[in-house]
Amino acid sequence: MSLALNLARLKIDIKWLQPLEETFFRYEINTPLRQAAFIGQCQHESANFKVLQENMNYSAAGLMKTWPSRFPTLEVAQPYHRKPEKIANKVYSGRMGNGNEESGEGWLYHGRGIIQLTGKSNYMMASDSLKEDFVRSPDLVLTPRWAVLTAGWYWNKRSLNMVADKKDYTDMTKKINGGLIGLSDRVAHINQAVAVFTA
Repeated sequence: MSLALNLARLKIDIKWLQPLEETFFRYEINTPLRQAAFIGQCQHESANFKVLQENMNYSAAGLMKTWPSRFPTLEVAQPYHRKPEKIANKVYSGRMGNGNEESGEGWLYHGRGIIQLTGKSNYMMASDSLKEDFVRSPDLVLTPRWAVLTAGWYWNKRSLNMVADKKDYTDMTKKINGGLIGLSDRVAHINQAVAVFTA
């Protein structure tokens, strides 16, 4: 069955066909299991290929729950309430190649793409690999081609084809998310995609 037909069955817009074909070829995502795992993880990360950047619009209470070490009290969290740029600059400061909070790099290099490319160091490495300057123009990662190719780059960097071959979706989720957030939803998407890709 063609990839176009598989995407239609998964209710993924046809505009993603060419970027996915290019990414699958480039990174040897070349079996039904690998393709289904990639698409299933991306469906979770991007609300089925519809949301291409990280939502940083947290309430003060949400900040305390999500980043308790950075926002230990309501007093600390309140100045950041519903201020996405300010939040990103705080929570991503001094991490992943970003400068301090005042540098603005937390927001500049917040999560974008189908598997949220996050942090200046990842933008730099993806730029080097894909020969495109995402450091100077990070919003390129919001376009379909680069949204998927950067996801493929990250997938390849974490050796996720081999993890897909073993069907170890827990390990795969840890390598993508850093934890197990949304594991059951990810596995449901992957299983649905496997059914479509092997029909």
